[in-house]
Amino acid sequence: MSDLHKASLKAQEFRKREEEILVRAQELFIANGEDKVTVEMIADAVGIGKGTIYKHFETKDEIYLRLMIRYEEELAAMFDRLKEGDTKDRARLAKDYFSFRMKQPDKYALFHRLEHKLTNRTSSPELVATLHEIRAKNLDQLAESIKAKIDDGTLEDVPTYYHIFAAWALVHGAVAIHHSKFYQEFIDDKEGFFSFLGDIGIRMGNKRTKNKSNNE
Repeated sequence: MSDLHKASLKAQEFRKREEEILVRAQELFIANGEDKVTVEMIADAVGIGKGTIYKHFETKDEIYLRLMIRYEEELAAMFDRLKEGDTKDRARLAKDYFSFRMKQPDKYALFHRLEHKLTNRTSSPELVATLHEIRAKNLDQLAESIKAKIDDGTLEDVPTYYHIFAAWALVHGAVAIHHSKFYQEFIDDKEGFFSFLGDIGIRMGNKRTKNKSNNE
């Protein structure tokens, strides 16, 4: 086996182990709460030593941010697919955005908590910059699609951020309900309820037809 082949295999093993660390860490953060999860716990879940974790990530903040970046990259990939699709697909943007965020509400809630924790302190400012860069591009993609629907008369002609933040508010409220023991007692059909919210999302912001009688 050549040295080049050995180096290639070693790099593959490194990436595979890094992926396993991220997957197990996320599972632990969601199941136990990120504050209760230690580096030792992550290492045990992967089946490696604590020191090996630090060969991949210097701090827990770095693990947090890498997970958040991956989440935004998944959203970016969804936007790219919509952009490459036909007009009908792009018209489903609001519902697809809602479905993406609600697909794993526990993950959404985790990253929302981490957002607050990492706003004022982080040991990885370069990763924060990367996260914000990807997020800004996602917002630009969303704004572009919304502007096209405003221009063709589908959506209300208001600033694009009205539509964007309205969608965010719907998602955030849905996630809050998902985690509320009180409100969950009233929801017998969770799947049907969140599908209903998704349908609201796709209609939300549609241009309203004024009633002639109101203008007379």
